[in-house]
Amino acid sequence: MYFLIAGIIGYLFGCLHGSQLVGKIKNVDIKNSGVKNAGASNTTIILGWKYGILVALIDIFKATLAILLVLFIITENGITGDWKYLLIYTTVFFVIIGHNYPITMKFSGGKGTASLVGALIAIDWKIALIGIAILLIFTFATDYLVIGVLCMYLSFLITTFLFFGIEPTWIVILLSVLSIMKHMENYKRIMRKEETKLSSMIRKNVS
Repeated sequence: MYFLIAGIIGYLFGCLHGSQLVGKIKNVDIKNSGVKNAGASNTTIILGWKYGILVALIDIFKATLAILLVLFIITENGITGDWKYLLIYTTVFFVIIGHNYPITMKFSGGKGTASLVGALIAIDWKIALIGIAILLIFTFATDYLVIGVLCMYLSFLITTFLFFGIEPTWIVILLSVLSIMKHMENYKRIMRKEETKLSSMIRKNVS
């Protein structure tokens, strides 16, 4: 029953899309504009940093709030140990599923990066610190956000295994495969030298 509750809470929170909310305010279809992605990076390309940051904050903290709500429920019911972390990671999985395949957007959403950051914050501050640091380091080093995201997932995989064992790690493996699939077009654009670089987004929004 608790896994069902975690899944429902995770999915419903995941369906709350920052880009959809901002798109309605600005009367812009973010999902079908720019690089055709309903996320903070595409919002930044289309509307600038101000709205990109707003979308990122919504998508980050919806994951944090979903996990904190599930944590409250399972703590109140005395669930601890391995079951507790399996339920937390189940929530993470369904938040990202909800973000990527939201019923509110005909099951065609974003790629889950910001929501993963929010999940890391709620899971453990050490995992979050490592993951976010790696995301920033590799994004700035390569000038491609998608490379930073790939490295963040790798760090999440390793830290989950070290902190919580093999069962939650399987969930992270599934999420990592899903992320790679969702970002495949980005990797192809990098190979074709067509992917939008971080530095070009910064110059565009500063000028």
